Amino acid sequence: MIPPNASLVKYDNPVLVSRNTDKKTPRAKALKASPTPPSAAGPLPVPPKGKGTPMDAKAAQQTDEILNSILPPREWTESGQLWVQQVSSTPATRLDVVNLQEELDRRLQQRQARETGICPVRRELYSQCFDELIRQVTINCAERGLLLLRVRDEIRMTIAAYQTLYESSVAFGMRKALQAEQGKADMEKKISELESEKRDLERQVNELKAKCEQTEKRAAELRQVEEKKHTEEIQFLKRTNQQLKTQLEGIIAPKK
Repeated sequence: MIPPNASLVKYDNPVLVSRNTDKKTPRAKALKASPTPPSAAGPLPVPPKGKGTPMDAKAAQQTDEILNSILPPREWTESGQLWVQQVSSTPATRLDVVNLQEELDRRLQQRQARETGICPVRRELYSQCFDELIRQVTINCAERGLLLLRVRDEIRMTIAAYQTLYESSVAFGMRKALQAEQGKADMEKKISELESEKRDLERQVNELKAKCEQTEKRAAELRQVEEKKHTEEIQFLKRTNQQLKTQLEGIIAPKK
């Protein structure tokens, strides 16, 4: 028999639930319970509480039911056989508490649990230790055990809430990081497009400046040609005018 992972919670001896592999009748039961040790064929011993009156037996049975509801039995399969192990209902002594503390310290050191910060190993071991303390308290006082159960469930719910919040915050951070990375890529692409557009506009400006300079140079040359032509025409007209004046004076002078 290979027992499940060792726990700080104290359990009774495992009970074998053998599977019926004989298929003689279709109505045969699939499971039948048989205790592991042959000598323990009778009912499980009830912890001694007083003189063993029916009221004590009823209280012990009620305590067992509460223990099973708080700490459900463990089950595992080996070679096609189902084993069940219930939590122990034996009252704990002062020595059991001391041994529990020593075992807790030993397992913390053995599994190399971290002393501070988040550590799943330390959390698991302390959770098992708290369950064992609930078991010990429930045997002596069921109401106190149920109250501790509420405290344990509240702690687990709070831790689960913080874990959910942490996971959601991590997912939110990753989503924002991806969005920022995507936005960065889009921004870089837009910057590249704007730079390309800027180069095209600068090229167009340079071409227009060159055309403008050529146009101004051509206009200046035309203006110089026109001015020279206009000056020559003026000079020609002045000479012609002067010649006409001279001829006219030559014609008028002999008549006098």
